[in-house]
Amino acid sequence: MDEVPGSVGTSASFSLRLGQTIFSSASLLFMSLGVEFYSYTAFCYLVTIMGLVIPWSFTLALVDGYSVLVKCPLRQPGILLIIVLGDWVLSILTLAAASSTLGVVDVLLKSDASYYPIKFCSRYQISAAMAFLSWFLSFGSFLFNLWLLPTL
Repeated sequence: MDEVPGSVGTSASFSLRLGQTIFSSASLLFMSLGVEFYSYTAFCYLVTIMGLVIPWSFTLALVDGYSVLVKCPLRQPGILLIIVLGDWVLSILTLAAASSTLGVVDVLLKSDASYYPIKFCSRYQISAAMAFLSWFLSFGSFLFNLWLLPTL
């Protein structure tokens, strides 16, 4: 069986999962630095989704790290199907959260600046950018694992 780079149990997958965890944590951190994030539904949605992505990615990073250390890649179709479905759902939710957050920030920036401080908007922009980077890595993981799934 061919080794698909980026699929579960490889060092590339470990790197993708670690990147997802880092970018999701950074997104959550920048969003939480602004005390006013709970005033907007899109911001609360991003915090909720990042709260789901962080443990998912960290757990799979641990699984990938263990698989790399013992040199035994995870190749069970049922488990891989769960991982593919989880990545697919979380990548769609992450894209939706990042897009809605960026849309709200854009509206806030174009509105009256005295209503909402610019320093908060820049934090929220950075948070949305980190969420987009997390989505990119999550979608990559999904595609690599989906590519591997039919070969099992």
